[in-house]
Amino acid sequence: MKRLITLGTAVAAGAALAACGGANGGRSANTSGPGVSTARAKTVAVRQLPGVGRVLVAQNGEALYSPDLEAGGKIVCAGACNAFWKPLTLGGGKPTASAGAGKLGLIKRPDGSRQVTVNGKPLYTFSEDSPGKATGNGFRDEFGGHHFKWTVVSAGGTTTSGSRSERGASRPRTTTSSGGGYGY
Repeated sequence: MKRLITLGTAVAAGAALAACGGANGGRSANTSGPGVSTARAKTVAVRQLPGVGRVLVAQNGEALYSPDLEAGGKIVCAGACNAFWKPLTLGGGKPTASAGAGKLGLIKRPDGSRQVTVNGKPLYTFSEDSPGKATGNGFRDEFGGHHFKWTVVSAGGTTTSGSRSERGASRPRTTTSSGGGYGY
């Protein structure tokens, strides 16, 4: 009986460890900080994505975005905003990129974590994206009284000018409450 309990405990522990390894949709190799963290592979890569062209992607293949309000490097997206827009953070070391990504750097977030930047612009993933699909380009939303326009970051670190409505996609519902969000 004792052996059966030990075997059951080992199987349960193994399953729990496997589940932890898959947490955050495979985005995290280092779990310090509130956003997407990376440690082993290139922090940022360049990839061709349908509808947006050659853009920057996180380690897991999700498109990277930057909001217009943070173009000067000041973090404005925090709190409720981060439920939709996940900061690309790095627990330690320097961010790395594939050729053509742009100049990477780091900026300290209000919570103390280190967010990856390209050409001074903080990088985020969109919670409704999946690897290889960029659905947040041109999104406009409001959090805490700040009105954001999000654009996918192109190769070289520039933001695109296209919007979802220009490509025929529907506009997201927005709200003007102080809590912000999408009004779902």
